[in-house]
Amino acid sequence: MKLADIRKEYSSKTLDIKGMKTDPLEQFKLWLSEAISAQANEPTAMHLSTVDADLKPDGRIVLLKGVEEGFVFFTNYSSTKGKQLERHPVAALTFFWPELERQVRVAGKVVKASRAESDDYYLSRPPESQVGAWVSPQSQVIPDRAYLEKELAAAVKRFQTEPLNRPEHWGGFRLVPESMEFWQGRPARLHDRIRYTLSPTEGLWKMERLAP
Repeated sequence: MKLADIRKEYSSKTLDIKGMKTDPLEQFKLWLSEAISAQANEPTAMHLSTVDADLKPDGRIVLLKGVEEGFVFFTNYSSTKGKQLERHPVAALTFFWPELERQVRVAGKVVKASRAESDDYYLSRPPESQVGAWVSPQSQVIPDRAYLEKELAAAVKRFQTEPLNRPEHWGGFRLVPESMEFWQGRPARLHDRIRYTLSPTEGLWKMERLAP
């Protein structure tokens, strides 16, 4: 089969601007809740796009961990994405829920989460994941898998006698949205697209329908 011959017709739902929340974060929470209820595969998975030192785009999938005043995720600050966000604190997110024929795109500035917020989430993780944050030099070249296993064994032994607290190099980021687009698949590729744009002076959200 040719890739160009793979097609899916979208027709399950519609999207009317008049029935949407005036705050895009509230609209997102509604859609996320519906994705979870529909048992969408990995409903909190999002494609995070950053830019490197040469302003070339770089992307990967991360998991959303909160929607308080923005989109919160956690990582190693010394990782590739952590360094990129330190240099260029802007990013874009894409959520895709094929079970509901929906997509959400988000763009905005990125700030670090508070120490308290990072501590709280770190301590809520399973113990093995807490230890893992100490073990992996994320994004760095390592010789082999055995290196990780050795570091893990050493860390497990270490934290049998030391308190297991969040390492300084690990914590949260919050993407504060400046624009958000909600996409609903429709027949004949005439999809519904509603974009929210934040006015930098008034602090109000403008809603517009875009052509598919």
